[in-house]
Amino acid sequence: SVRLVSVMVLFGGSLVTSATEPTFEKVPGVVVDHTPASSGVYIGSPSIAVLPNGEYVASHDHFGPKTAEHKSGLTAVFRSSDRGRTWKKIATIDGQFWSTLFVHRGALYIMGTQWHYGPTVIRRSDDGGQTWTEPKDERSGLLLNDGRFHCAPVPVVEHKGRLWRAMEDITLPGIWGVCFRAFMMSAPADADLLKADSWTCSNRLARGRNWLDGDFVGWLEGNAVVAPDGGIVDVLRCDVKSPDEKAAIVRISGDGRTATFDPARGFGSFPGGAKKFTIRHDPQSKLYWSLTTMVHEKHRGARKPGGIRNTLALACSPDLADWTVRCILLYHPDIVKVGFQYVDWQFDGDDLIAVCRTAYDDGLGGARNNHDANFLTFHRIANFRARTMSDSAPIPAGPPTVTHEAGDCVITGSGFEMGDRQHRVGSREVADLPRWNAFSERVGRRDAIASGERDPTRAHARQTCLAAVVRRRASDAAAPIAPR
Repeated sequence: SVRLVSVMVLFGGSLVTSATEPTFEKVPGVVVDHTPASSGVYIGSPSIAVLPNGEYVASHDHFGPKTAEHKSGLTAVFRSSDRGRTWKKIATIDGQFWSTLFVHRGALYIMGTQWHYGPTVIRRSDDGGQTWTEPKDERSGLLLNDGRFHCAPVPVVEHKGRLWRAMEDITLPGIWGVCFRAFMMSAPADADLLKADSWTCSNRLARGRNWLDGDFVGWLEGNAVVAPDGGIVDVLRCDVKSPDEKAAIVRISGDGRTATFDPARGFGSFPGGAKKFTIRHDPQSKLYWSLTTMVHEKHRGARKPGGIRNTLALACSPDLADWTVRCILLYHPDIVKVGFQYVDWQFDGDDLIAVCRTAYDDGLGGARNNHDANFLTFHRIANFRARTMSDSAPIPAGPPTVTHEAGDCVITGSGFEMGDRQHRVGSREVADLPRWNAFSERVGRRDAIASGERDPTRAHARQTCLAAVVRRRASDAAAPIAPR
């Protein structure tokens, strides 16, 4: 069924308003930070590191229409001294975006870009993240300034005396996904990491238009990983059109100068491969592990896999080729407004500790959508090596429930999509949609709104989000409006 709930309506002089204070009781994990959707500031790029003294440090950047992400990225840094139970903000870094935290030789570093598609920069902190160096030039952290660059919070790996970190650059005309070229940066482990001449870059690999028989759009957000044969590879997220998610494995030469890819053998199935992931190798289990935003079978084909972010899974592989989902850690039936994504994590004994870019209900209308997250959350996956599917989060039976909330309206049910009054859903024109004229700046009788009757004539109300069209399957009959 489809249920329409009015949240703020003026009838006969009475006003019913929605909540004005956030509520976090239902949010999974520990809330580290929160920004309401109404702020136009969203939470991105979570990263986490463990300091030599055992404290945790986490970071995230801000993106969205009310930020200056295209001129100067802004990253917030937090620290926990009680194993993630509570967090305190300790720094704000102006000019840092899409960044990875990592510890090397006792110091804390953060590496990413200065802004959206900006220069590549690195900073060092010698006091656990409270103060940071400034990348003013090529001797103090400005590493690459010869183009436009892209990355994410992905691993910085030490192997055979070098540090390795995957990156992408942007080619014209700059179409997302299509324009990304993959490459690897590396530096001697004992070098001054703030000096640009310490770093070596591989050649930059563009995508192939006809790869995967045309299903492949682009690659991005690669992971530097030590392969089973001892070489370094770049394991990349693949944006694909079909429901079958994949990762791409690019080979990197030992000196870090040459990247090669075989499209006939380099793609492999990977649950959650259409969203950002972090892969790390565990010497104890001799397995590669990842926390992936996979598509549950209930939602397969509902939209492109990169746009489905409501399921977080624990997965492992012996060889980077064959992956097994060991456990569903988080699940919510709403693929429109809920997202568990861009998870970064570290080993902590028998546990994994992780930070997540989370889109979830906050009592204020929730996130703008599953992508534009309103929370940074911390999670501990205890005894991860022993997890099985029997330890998974509960998944309700029946068709998935979708909640769409915008302005002053909440629509909950299944089998519908939101569109505008011109009968469009996304960029597609849909001729057979019923026009719900009750979804206008006028609100008619309650049963008229529920049935989609064409003649709403009652009082005006602040119902801006009701300028919408609902596409319903035949099995989804409209239900009467109910109070919240």
